[in-house]
Amino acid sequence: MVAHVHGSATEPRYAVLFPGQGVQRPAMGEPWRGTLSWELVGSVSRSSGFDVAELLLTADQETLSRTDHAQISVFTASLLAWSEFRRNDPQARVVAVAGHSLGEYSALVAAGVLSVADGAWLVGERGRAMAAAARQRPGAMAAVMGGDPAQVTALVEAARADGAELWVANHNSPLQTVVAGSRTAVAATAARAAEAGLRHSVLPVTAACHSPYMEPAGTALRRALELTDFATGSVPVVANVDARAHRGGGHWRELSARQLVAPVRWTDTLRVLNEELDATAFLDIGPGATLSGLARRTLPEVPAHRFATPAAQPA
Repeated sequence: MVAHVHGSATEPRYAVLFPGQGVQRPAMGEPWRGTLSWELVGSVSRSSGFDVAELLLTADQETLSRTDHAQISVFTASLLAWSEFRRNDPQARVVAVAGHSLGEYSALVAAGVLSVADGAWLVGERGRAMAAAARQRPGAMAAVMGGDPAQVTALVEAARADGAELWVANHNSPLQTVVAGSRTAVAATAARAAEAGLRHSVLPVTAACHSPYMEPAGTALRRALELTDFATGSVPVVANVDARAHRGGGHWRELSARQLVAPVRWTDTLRVLNEELDATAFLDIGPGATLSGLARRTLPEVPAHRFATPAAQPA
Protein backbone atom coordinates (compact mmCIF):
# COMPACT_ATOMS: atom_id res chain seq x y z
CA MET A 1 0.00 0.00 0.00
CA VAL A 2 1.11 3.56 -0.65
CA ALA A 3 0.96 6.24 2.01
CA HIS A 4 -1.24 9.11 0.82
CA VAL A 5 -1.04 12.20 2.98
CA HIS A 6 -2.14 14.80 0.45
CA GLY A 7 -0.17 18.00 0.54
CA SER A 8 2.55 16.52 2.75
CA ALA A 9 6.10 15.40 2.09
CA THR A 10 4.98 11.74 2.07
CA GLU A 11 2.66 12.17 -0.90
CA PRO A 12 4.07 10.25 -3.90
CA ARG A 13 4.86 12.12 -7.08
CA TYR A 14 3.74 9.47 -9.54
CA ALA A 15 5.13 8.75 -12.97
CA VAL A 16 2.35 6.67 -14.52
CA LEU A 17 3.41 3.87 -16.89
CA PHE A 18 1.18 2.24 -19.52
CA PRO A 19 1.96 -1.23 -20.96
CA GLY A 20 2.24 -2.27 -24.57
CA GLN A 21 1.26 -5.27 -26.62
CA GLY A 22 2.02 -8.63 -25.00
CA VAL A 23 0.21 -8.24 -21.66
CA GLN A 24 -3.20 -9.12 -23.12
CA ARG A 25 -5.05 -12.13 -21.73
CA PRO A 26 -8.57 -13.58 -22.08
CA ALA A 27 -11.34 -11.96 -20.00
CA MET A 28 -9.10 -9.13 -18.83
CA GLY A 29 -12.07 -6.76 -19.06
CA GLU A 30 -14.27 -8.77 -16.71
CA PRO A 31 -13.26 -6.94 -13.49
CA TRP A 32 -14.20 -3.61 -15.06
CA ARG A 33 -17.61 -4.54 -16.48
CA GLY A 34 -19.53 -3.29 -13.45
CA THR A 35 -17.65 -0.01 -13.08
CA LEU A 36 -18.66 3.45 -14.25
CA SER A 37 -15.56 3.44 -16.44
CA TRP A 38 -16.99 0.63 -18.60
CA GLU A 39 -18.71 3.24 -20.76
CA LEU A 40 -15.30 3.84 -22.32
CA VAL A 41 -15.62 0.48 -24.09
CA GLY A 42 -18.46 1.75 -26.25
CA SER A 43 -16.57 4.92 -27.13
CA VAL A 44 -13.44 3.01 -28.11
CA SER A 45 -15.46 0.52 -30.16
CA ARG A 46 -17.21 3.26 -32.14
CA SER A 47 -13.97 5.13 -32.83
CA SER A 48 -11.77 2.14 -33.64
CA GLY A 49 -14.19 -0.10 -35.51
CA PHE A 50 -13.52 -3.11 -33.25
CA ASP A 51 -15.98 -4.91 -30.98
CA VAL A 52 -13.90 -4.16 -27.91
CA ALA A 53 -16.35 -5.66 -25.42
CA GLU A 54 -16.04 -9.02 -27.17
CA LEU A 55 -12.26 -8.78 -27.19
CA LEU A 56 -12.13 -7.90 -23.49
CA LEU A 57 -14.68 -10.44 -22.32
CA THR A 58 -14.93 -13.51 -24.57
CA ALA A 59 -11.99 -13.60 -27.04
CA ASP A 60 -9.52 -16.47 -26.65
CA GLN A 61 -5.75 -16.14 -26.53
CA GLU A 62 -5.35 -16.89 -30.23
CA THR A 63 -7.75 -14.09 -31.16
CA LEU A 64 -6.01 -11.69 -28.80
CA SER A 65 -2.59 -12.55 -30.21
CA ARG A 66 -3.42 -10.79 -33.48
CA THR A 67 -1.54 -7.50 -33.52
CA ASP A 68 -4.58 -5.31 -34.18
CA HIS A 69 -6.72 -7.11 -31.59
CA ALA A 70 -3.97 -7.04 -28.97
CA GLN A 71 -3.32 -3.34 -29.37
CA ILE A 72 -6.89 -2.08 -29.09
CA SER A 73 -7.56 -4.48 -26.20
CA VAL A 74 -4.55 -3.39 -24.14
CA PHE A 75 -5.23 0.28 -24.94
CA THR A 76 -8.82 -0.02 -23.68
CA ALA A 77 -7.95 -2.05 -20.59
CA SER A 78 -5.31 0.53 -19.69
CA LEU A 79 -7.77 3.40 -20.03
CA LEU A 80 -10.30 1.55 -17.88
CA ALA A 81 -7.68 1.22 -15.14
CA TRP A 82 -6.60 4.85 -15.54
CA SER A 83 -10.19 6.11 -15.35
CA GLU A 84 -10.94 4.05 -12.27
CA PHE A 85 -7.69 5.06 -10.58
CA ARG A 86 -8.52 8.73 -11.10
CA ARG A 87 -12.06 8.16 -9.86
CA ASN A 88 -10.77 6.24 -6.85
CA ASP A 89 -8.03 8.73 -5.90
CA PRO A 90 -8.58 12.05 -7.70
CA GLN A 91 -6.01 13.84 -5.55
CA ALA A 92 -3.13 11.51 -6.38
CA ARG A 93 -0.29 13.61 -7.73
CA VAL A 94 0.72 12.57 -11.24
CA VAL A 95 3.73 14.55 -12.49
CA ALA A 96 4.39 12.74 -15.78
CA VAL A 97 3.34 9.75 -17.88
CA ALA A 98 4.97 7.36 -20.34
CA GLY A 99 3.93 4.26 -22.24
CA HIS A 100 5.86 1.35 -23.68
CA SER A 101 5.33 1.19 -27.47
CA LEU A 102 1.53 0.95 -27.89
CA GLY A 103 1.25 2.24 -24.32
CA GLU A 104 2.45 5.63 -25.50
CA TYR A 105 -1.01 6.20 -26.99
CA SER A 106 -2.62 5.41 -23.62
CA ALA A 107 -0.19 7.87 -22.04
CA LEU A 108 -1.11 10.59 -24.54
CA VAL A 109 -4.80 10.13 -23.70
CA ALA A 110 -4.07 10.18 -19.96
CA ALA A 111 -2.09 13.41 -20.39
CA GLY A 112 -4.93 15.04 -22.33
CA VAL A 113 -2.88 15.31 -25.53
CA LEU A 114 -5.29 12.97 -27.35
CA SER A 115 -9.01 12.54 -26.79
CA VAL A 116 -10.27 9.03 -26.11
CA ALA A 117 -11.90 8.97 -29.56
CA ASP A 118 -8.77 10.12 -31.39
CA GLY A 119 -6.53 7.79 -29.41
CA ALA A 120 -8.80 4.83 -30.15
CA TRP A 121 -8.92 5.68 -33.85
CA LEU A 122 -5.14 6.00 -34.06
CA VAL A 123 -4.58 2.72 -32.21
CA GLY A 124 -7.04 1.00 -34.55
CA GLU A 125 -5.29 2.37 -37.64
CA ARG A 126 -1.85 1.60 -36.23
CA GLY A 127 -2.80 -1.96 -35.32
CA ARG A 128 -4.28 -2.68 -38.73
CA ALA A 129 -1.26 -1.21 -40.52
CA MET A 130 1.19 -3.19 -38.38
CA ALA A 131 -0.78 -6.41 -38.83
CA ALA A 132 -0.71 -5.90 -42.60
CA ALA A 133 3.03 -5.24 -42.52
CA ALA A 134 3.57 -8.43 -40.49
CA ARG A 135 1.58 -10.46 -43.01
CA GLN A 136 3.66 -8.96 -45.80
CA ARG A 137 6.94 -9.60 -44.00
CA PRO A 138 6.59 -11.93 -41.01
CA GLY A 139 9.12 -11.43 -38.27
CA ALA A 140 9.95 -12.30 -34.69
CA MET A 141 11.26 -10.79 -31.47
CA ALA A 142 13.26 -12.10 -28.53
CA ALA A 143 14.32 -10.74 -25.16
CA VAL A 144 18.02 -11.18 -24.38
CA MET A 145 18.76 -11.12 -20.66
CA GLY A 146 21.87 -10.99 -18.53
CA GLY A 147 23.98 -8.73 -20.72
CA ASP A 148 24.25 -4.98 -20.85
CA PRO A 149 22.92 -3.08 -23.89
CA ALA A 150 26.39 -2.69 -25.42
CA GLN A 151 26.97 -6.46 -25.29
CA VAL A 152 23.63 -7.23 -26.97
CA THR A 153 24.14 -4.49 -29.53
CA ALA A 154 27.50 -6.06 -30.41
CA LEU A 155 25.76 -9.41 -30.96
CA VAL A 156 23.21 -7.76 -33.23
CA GLU A 157 25.88 -5.93 -35.22
CA ALA A 158 27.83 -9.17 -35.64
CA ALA A 159 24.72 -10.90 -36.91
CA ARG A 160 24.05 -8.12 -39.39
CA ALA A 161 27.65 -8.26 -40.58
CA ASP A 162 26.96 -11.90 -41.46
CA GLY A 163 23.93 -10.83 -43.50
CA ALA A 164 21.19 -11.39 -40.88
CA GLU A 165 18.18 -9.07 -40.68
CA LEU A 166 18.29 -8.24 -36.97
CA TRP A 167 17.95 -5.01 -34.98
CA VAL A 168 17.68 -3.80 -31.39
CA ALA A 169 14.00 -3.09 -30.73
CA ASN A 170 13.67 -2.28 -27.01
CA HIS A 171 16.14 -1.15 -24.35
CA ASN A 172 13.97 -2.45 -21.51
CA SER A 173 16.33 -2.49 -18.54
CA PRO A 174 20.07 -2.49 -17.87
CA LEU A 175 20.05 -6.29 -18.29
CA GLN A 176 17.23 -6.84 -20.80
CA THR A 177 17.32 -5.89 -24.47
CA VAL A 178 14.75 -7.00 -27.05
CA VAL A 179 15.85 -7.78 -30.60
CA ALA A 180 13.65 -8.01 -33.70
CA GLY A 181 14.02 -9.14 -37.29
CA SER A 182 13.58 -12.18 -39.48
CA ARG A 183 12.49 -15.43 -37.85
CA THR A 184 15.76 -17.05 -38.89
CA ALA A 185 17.86 -14.27 -37.42
CA VAL A 186 15.96 -14.21 -34.13
CA ALA A 187 16.22 -17.99 -33.82
CA ALA A 188 19.96 -17.77 -34.43
CA THR A 189 20.17 -15.22 -31.60
CA ALA A 190 19.61 -18.08 -29.16
CA ALA A 191 22.89 -19.70 -30.12
CA ARG A 192 24.79 -16.41 -30.09
CA ALA A 193 23.32 -15.47 -26.70
CA ALA A 194 24.19 -18.86 -25.20
CA GLU A 195 27.76 -18.61 -26.48
CA ALA A 196 28.02 -15.22 -24.75
CA GLY A 197 26.62 -16.61 -21.49
CA LEU A 198 23.26 -14.83 -21.88
CA ARG A 199 19.68 -16.02 -21.63
CA HIS A 200 16.95 -15.37 -24.17
CA SER A 201 13.19 -15.75 -24.55
CA VAL A 202 11.37 -15.64 -27.89
CA LEU A 203 8.28 -13.42 -27.60
CA PRO A 204 4.82 -14.65 -28.69
CA VAL A 205 4.51 -12.23 -31.63
CA THR A 206 4.56 -12.52 -35.42
CA ALA A 207 5.78 -8.98 -36.10
CA ALA A 208 9.27 -7.50 -35.86
CA CYS A 209 8.11 -4.33 -34.11
CA HIS A 210 10.36 -1.27 -33.83
CA SER A 211 12.45 -2.40 -36.79
CA PRO A 212 12.57 -1.67 -40.52
CA TYR A 213 10.09 -4.54 -40.99
CA MET A 214 7.41 -2.06 -39.91
CA GLU A 215 8.23 0.53 -42.57
CA PRO A 216 5.27 -0.54 -44.80
CA ALA A 217 2.92 0.46 -41.96
CA GLY A 218 4.32 3.99 -41.90
CA THR A 219 2.28 5.39 -44.78
CA ALA A 220 -1.09 4.54 -43.25
CA LEU A 221 -0.03 5.66 -39.79
CA ARG A 222 1.33 9.00 -41.01
CA ARG A 223 -1.91 9.62 -42.90
CA ALA A 224 -3.90 8.99 -39.71
CA LEU A 225 -1.57 11.16 -37.63
CA GLU A 226 -1.96 14.08 -40.04
CA LEU A 227 -5.73 13.96 -39.51
CA THR A 228 -5.44 14.00 -35.72
CA ASP A 229 -5.43 16.95 -33.33
CA PHE A 230 -2.81 16.95 -30.57
CA ALA A 231 -3.75 19.22 -27.66
CA THR A 232 -1.42 20.91 -25.18
CA GLY A 233 -2.02 18.36 -22.46
CA SER A 234 -1.75 18.60 -18.69
CA VAL A 235 1.49 16.76 -17.83
CA PRO A 236 4.68 15.86 -19.71
CA VAL A 237 4.88 12.63 -21.71
CA VAL A 238 8.32 11.04 -22.10
CA ALA A 239 8.60 9.74 -25.66
CA ASN A 240 9.94 6.31 -26.59
CA VAL A 241 12.14 7.46 -29.44
CA ASP A 242 14.23 10.09 -27.67
CA ALA A 243 13.52 9.57 -23.94
CA ARG A 244 12.77 13.27 -23.59
CA ALA A 245 9.84 14.96 -21.87
CA HIS A 246 7.38 16.55 -24.30
CA ARG A 247 4.24 18.58 -23.87
CA GLY A 248 1.40 18.18 -26.31
CA GLY A 249 1.33 19.59 -29.79
CA GLY A 250 1.71 18.65 -33.42
CA HIS A 251 5.31 17.45 -32.99
CA TRP A 252 3.78 14.22 -31.65
CA ARG A 253 2.92 13.30 -35.25
CA GLU A 254 6.60 12.91 -36.06
CA LEU A 255 7.44 11.27 -32.73
CA SER A 256 4.66 8.71 -33.21
CA ALA A 257 5.65 7.97 -36.79
CA ARG A 258 9.30 7.46 -35.83
CA GLN A 259 8.32 5.21 -32.94
CA LEU A 260 7.01 2.61 -35.39
CA VAL A 261 10.52 1.67 -36.56
CA ALA A 262 12.82 3.06 -33.83
CA PRO A 263 13.95 1.31 -30.63
CA VAL A 264 12.01 1.94 -27.43
CA ARG A 265 14.38 3.68 -25.00
CA TRP A 266 12.62 2.47 -21.87
CA THR A 267 15.59 2.41 -19.49
CA ASP A 268 16.37 6.04 -20.31
CA THR A 269 12.66 6.90 -20.04
CA LEU A 270 12.49 5.65 -16.45
CA ARG A 271 15.57 7.63 -15.50
CA VAL A 272 14.21 10.82 -17.03
CA LEU A 273 10.92 10.38 -15.16
CA ASN A 274 12.77 10.03 -11.87
CA GLU A 275 15.81 12.28 -12.26
CA GLU A 276 14.53 15.11 -14.46
CA LEU A 277 10.79 15.15 -13.71
CA ASP A 278 11.23 14.36 -10.00
CA ALA A 279 8.85 11.41 -9.84
CA THR A 280 9.24 9.65 -6.49
CA ALA A 281 7.23 6.54 -7.41
CA PHE A 282 6.24 4.62 -10.53
CA LEU A 283 2.65 3.47 -11.03
CA ASP A 284 2.03 0.69 -13.56
CA ILE A 285 -1.53 1.20 -14.84
CA GLY A 286 -3.39 -1.54 -16.70
CA PRO A 287 -2.96 -5.26 -17.37
CA GLY A 288 0.14 -7.18 -16.42
CA ALA A 289 3.08 -6.33 -14.21
CA THR A 290 5.78 -5.98 -16.85
CA LEU A 291 6.51 -2.29 -16.39
CA SER A 292 6.61 -2.28 -12.60
CA GLY A 293 9.04 -5.21 -12.84
CA LEU A 294 11.28 -3.36 -15.29
CA ALA A 295 11.17 -0.26 -13.08
CA ARG A 296 12.30 -2.23 -10.03
CA ARG A 297 15.18 -3.77 -11.96
CA THR A 298 16.24 -0.41 -13.42
CA LEU A 299 15.81 1.88 -10.41
CA PRO A 300 15.39 -0.38 -7.36
CA GLU A 301 15.50 2.58 -4.98
CA VAL A 302 12.29 4.07 -6.48
CA PRO A 303 9.02 2.43 -5.34
CA ALA A 304 7.10 0.80 -8.20
CA HIS A 305 3.39 0.07 -7.70
CA ARG A 306 0.52 -1.33 -9.76
CA PHE A 307 -3.13 -0.42 -10.27
CA ALA A 308 -4.72 -3.26 -12.19
CA THR A 309 -8.13 -3.96 -10.63
CA PRO A 310 -11.18 -1.84 -9.75
CA ALA A 311 -11.32 -0.12 -6.38
CA ALA A 312 -7.74 -1.17 -5.66
CA GLN A 313 -5.09 0.95 -4.06
CA PRO A 314 -1.67 0.95 -5.68
CA ALA A 315 0.17 -2.08 -4.34
